[in-house]
Amino acid sequence: MTDPIRVLVADDQPLLRRSFRLLVDTAPGLTAVGEAGTGAEAVERVRQLHPEVVLMDIRMPDLDGIEATRRIAGSAETAGTRILVLTTFDLDEYVYGALRAGAAGFLLKDTSPDALLTGIHTVAAGESLLAPSVTRRLIAEFARLPHAHRAPVSSLPDLTDREREVLVLVARGLSNADIAAYLHLSNGTVKTYIGRLLSKLRARDRAQLVISAYESGLVSAGPQPAES
Repeated sequence: MTDPIRVLVADDQPLLRRSFRLLVDTAPGLTAVGEAGTGAEAVERVRQLHPEVVLMDIRMPDLDGIEATRRIAGSAETAGTRILVLTTFDLDEYVYGALRAGAAGFLLKDTSPDALLTGIHTVAAGESLLAPSVTRRLIAEFARLPHAHRAPVSSLPDLTDREREVLVLVARGLSNADIAAYLHLSNGTVKTYIGRLLSKLRARDRAQLVISAYESGLVSAGPQPAES
């Protein structure tokens, strides 16, 4: 048997925090190793407990979830911990900032228990929790933000034409299977391209690829390619 996935629950509302912890503790393959009621406490608990996944609320006292995520993802000591952001609204103004800070994805707090548990397993396995519909909402939100911080496309490393094509489709929210169908490639070939992009862009995961694509100006919030 493999060891259970260790989860830390960070939320400033005690009732929600205990509810999430109970859900995690009663699910096969998961165990809750601790709780945090503030962002600062979440950072400290991650350093102490080294969980694989943190369920991170965004709005917390002392230190918000974005800064807590940035400190966890930016430290060599805790960078292996994956952050799954929980938010009340699907267009929360802070979600983009959390992903930019290093979060692996986000879910709504009113998501179903099964979806939450699946999300924990997904990010623990090294994947990003960015469904196409979620990515499109983030794109729409990104289009409303000031663009002064965007770097020019020329700031990207030397990507091949095909790598840029794949990066654009990732940023548009297509899955690997959708990209394979759209470009008439095998799933294995698409995975290879994704791996190269992660390496060249020094991205932690798929969510970071989306951020890089938009911040570079390689893609904009325009029409989406049709999904297969």
